[in-house]
Amino acid sequence: MQAAGRKVAVVGMGGAFPTCANLDDFSDKLFSNQSLIRQWDKAAAYGKQVRSVVSGYITEEEMGLEAVLAPIAENYPETYIDTLGRIPDGNLATADMGSIWGMLGALDSIKMAGWTTKETQSEQTGVIVGSGGAGNVVLRIAWHHFFEEGRKSRIAGSHTIDRTMFYRDAANISCLIKNRGVCEAIGSACATGLGNIGYAYRLIKFGLQDRVIAGGLEGTSLETFIGFDGMQVLSKGFSPEESSRPFDMNRNGFVCSFGAGIVALEAYDMAKARGANIIGVIDEYFNNSDGDGDMFYPSFAGQQRLWKGVMPDNGLMPDVVKMHGTSTPVGDSVELLSVVDALGESGYHVSAPKSQFGHMLGGAGSVEFITALLMLQKQMVLPCLNSVNLNPEQENFQKTESWTGPKEPLAAYRDLIPQKAFAKEINRVACLNYGFGGTNSAMMVSRDI
Repeated sequence: MQAAGRKVAVVGMGGAFPTCANLDDFSDKLFSNQSLIRQWDKAAAYGKQVRSVVSGYITEEEMGLEAVLAPIAENYPETYIDTLGRIPDGNLATADMGSIWGMLGALDSIKMAGWTTKETQSEQTGVIVGSGGAGNVVLRIAWHHFFEEGRKSRIAGSHTIDRTMFYRDAANISCLIKNRGVCEAIGSACATGLGNIGYAYRLIKFGLQDRVIAGGLEGTSLETFIGFDGMQVLSKGFSPEESSRPFDMNRNGFVCSFGAGIVALEAYDMAKARGANIIGVIDEYFNNSDGDGDMFYPSFAGQQRLWKGVMPDNGLMPDVVKMHGTSTPVGDSVELLSVVDALGESGYHVSAPKSQFGHMLGGAGSVEFITALLMLQKQMVLPCLNSVNLNPEQENFQKTESWTGPKEPLAAYRDLIPQKAFAKEINRVACLNYGFGGTNSAMMVSRDI
């Protein structure tokens, strides 16, 4: 049951994006229909040990970072140097690369929000940021030297725990900005990024915080990439820029990518009163579980209930639906049909940002939320790259007696799926993200008009 509460505004955003120098560069590339996916040489170096070799990855150098390798442990990044002087050395010592992205995104978000030091360090300012996996780059070398080489535990240094714990991203951001409010990390697989923003929204909506730095991230990691490659769910057989192809009938898996999306949320009345630039207004957030006991297979019924929750009065019709759109064979089909079931066959368009930069896992929902905000700013719909040929036949699950959704094949909805960015009046965007374990998240965000 929904409850009334305060309006919540988005007043800042930042993060880390593949091949991009900053948020403006990210925006320019997306709206010019560019792909940020490339061949990953570190994966390709393993030859036939891996199936996929493409990723939207980010290097240390691209983020202005330099690894300081431990003198007694080969290839172990003992700490990092911020070559641009943005983060103090003391904060870098407790962070892995992804956490540093989170800190940089938080600084950019606060600067854009215009929060004072007093506001940032207030008891009414929280941090809610999570990631999908562990600090694998740190763990890999630390455990190798202990278990395989029989070296003493101190070889790993004194920061292995704080640089790899699940809570590390929120903790590092909190220690950097010195907020005195809530500091937590929520993990919900590939719905983590949007889920953290949704939780932050609720904290403000119900008066528990006035401001929150929120989002999700996934630091570049071969372990994560190899894990998904072992599941045989990654895209292969296409050029890098053609590898992520949501809804296309030749799709064969997602592109494992990495990045960070951080936003600054604030109680709307407070933001308005101080003359803040309001990027968007969060209308509603809803999340649920499929409840069918399946760890991986998408649930049409679960997504139906998700739509009912995020549109409780059916008055929040979006102009664009930012899809989860991973390029997995069944996931894309169920998702598109659940959208059609909820919204009808016209009056909106769908956008699949993963077609341009791949699946950022714990960072997917928050980076894609930023793309929704950019669409509101630009008044342009981002494309579904490579969605060339849609299945003209029914999906196999549509032919079963238990199927209760739309009967038309995906090709019937060609007009909903643009292959290039285009201008359109956009007042509201719906954001969708799903994760392993049947967890689903949906958020509506609107222009401030």
